[in-house]
Amino acid sequence: MQWRKSLSCTTELCSGREVFYRPKKKPFDRSNKEKRMRNYPIDSAEAMARIVALALLADGALDHSEVAALEKHELRENLGLPAETLERVIHEFCNDLMQTARAPNIGQIELDLQLVDHLLDDIQSPELQKKALTAIVDIVNADGSLNSGEAILISQAMSRWGLELQRVTHIEVREAKHLSPLVPAPAQVAEA
Repeated sequence: MQWRKSLSCTTELCSGREVFYRPKKKPFDRSNKEKRMRNYPIDSAEAMARIVALALLADGALDHSEVAALEKHELRENLGLPAETLERVIHEFCNDLMQTARAPNIGQIELDLQLVDHLLDDIQSPELQKKALTAIVDIVNADGSLNSGEAILISQAMSRWGLELQRVTHIEVREAKHLSPLVPAPAQVAEA
């Protein structure tokens, strides 16, 4: 597809940088991050495209097998993302990352979990959240390995959206059940 060819600029911009997630330490300053990270309307094609971009770059590189997964699983069509929108948002996301993410070492980008939560919060429709989580898992599984950045992204999305994975291979997404704490059963005394 034509849109895949133009991702080479994005690859040069973002590729080769390891993505690390920094645990929450301070309250997220929305005003500061929002000044530098673009805002998209809630549940918009752009917000969904940014989640796809986050999944594509969660391991620090734009991998060709992950991009191919978009077509293989028809993710772009299932998410209602025009090719032009996805391409534009990936470029914008890379530019925003370069301005907002911490770079503790050369070739590394560090995202704080509050920023990831902020991006995930742009998808509020339960149906879109299920589609987005399915897309995230399909994308990160495309290269056959799950690194820590990808695992953290899946975990954050599941937690933030209250979803769980039914199966890993052919994913089925359903709402998480809130379980009560385990209460040990009273010990039964054997009668002699």
